[in-house]
Amino acid sequence: MTDLLLRGRVLSFKSRPNSIDDIESYSYFEDGAVLIRDGKIAVTGDYLELSGKESGVKVIDHRPNLILPGFIDTHNHLPQMQVIGSFGAQLLDWLNTYTFPAEASFEDSGHAERIASAYFDEMLRNGTTTTVAFCSVHKTSAEAYFSEAERRNMCVIGGKVMMDRNAPAGVLDTPQSGYDESKSLIAKWHGRGRGHYAISPRFAITSTPQQMEATQALFQEHGDCYMQTHLSENLKEIEFTLELYPDAPDYLGIYESYGLLGERSLFGHSIHLTDRERQAMADTGSVAVFCPTSNLFIGSGLFDEKATREQGVPVAVATDIGGGTSCSMLRTMEEAYKVLQLQNQNLNPLASFFMMTLGNARALSLAHEIGTLESGTQADLVVLNSRATPGMELRMEVATTLSEELFVLQTMGDDRSVVDVYVSGVPSHPSS
Repeated sequence: MTDLLLRGRVLSFKSRPNSIDDIESYSYFEDGAVLIRDGKIAVTGDYLELSGKESGVKVIDHRPNLILPGFIDTHNHLPQMQVIGSFGAQLLDWLNTYTFPAEASFEDSGHAERIASAYFDEMLRNGTTTTVAFCSVHKTSAEAYFSEAERRNMCVIGGKVMMDRNAPAGVLDTPQSGYDESKSLIAKWHGRGRGHYAISPRFAITSTPQQMEATQALFQEHGDCYMQTHLSENLKEIEFTLELYPDAPDYLGIYESYGLLGERSLFGHSIHLTDRERQAMADTGSVAVFCPTSNLFIGSGLFDEKATREQGVPVAVATDIGGGTSCSMLRTMEEAYKVLQLQNQNLNPLASFFMMTLGNARALSLAHEIGTLESGTQADLVVLNSRATPGMELRMEVATTLSEELFVLQTMGDDRSVVDVYVSGVPSHPSS
């Protein structure tokens, strides 16, 4: 593979920025470069210095655009691409009216493959190079997801949903079939290429105690897999869940009783948590996944990022399509800013970009591979234009700092701001 030197304004993070003045939390080169060798980052630094040492290397000049690690989306739903923007329902009605009928069609492998291709096109168009997805209950959907990701050499996490009650017959499995099919998919896809498997009980409402026991067995047998589910998204959901599990101390306590907490456990939404639940998550390293566009669109509530993080719970951020309304992590962080503003919490733009990159990589225990521009990590990169639209161009006339520029991207940017995206050093934007 030919060495490649990308030139531009290069930004990556070392830690979560506490404020817009926290210059120690990030690395920034005004005229920077990223040297890519064999699909990995060889070195990042000043362009003139690197170019002087690397004669004859192919140079792609992205100036004056920003080069960053590719975005990471830690919670979304492959089968919900065609229910984005569905009108007028809160969570439980939304699932029954829109989601479950859409997911039933993923039994057809041709449909699953078509949507998987469109899904990854949209992710890459928006600068997202790593995704964490729930597939449908059908094995075919997970096969399509991993096959398409492998074709593009993308780092992904995902798994077939396990659910054996409180849904139409077309989207149900059984405790045994859910176990068997998940185990088969783990054997085929976990650790193959850049794929990672997530054992995926949808949520406690759609899994009987017997299926939760099967989930526990899978998690114990495959300790290097992830576990993803939903937690405390909606008040009526919580009420119904506790009716189904009356002996549980709280919602998280159900998953806790089946041994499903841990550093590779991802709990989507986690809005209405008690202090006990947060402490249990902090003690086990379990991850709360903040899904702002979905939480606002479905009317589920406001995630308390400050309390969750201050209590020691790892926090990730995600689009949650199709409850979420955009595949763009930029749009997601715009809504995150609004959610926190409503609670008198401030999300500075540097912290937003940290969360989309290194923050999410750390939450997934993958910072050794993605979310950073450190030497030896995968060359998954996004190139951003902060003047992509006339309105952004006008706004940028008076932006004087890096943090201002990032906030313009966060509040006004979308897929039009994504100039290019690289996966393992290969240009991978769908228009390429």
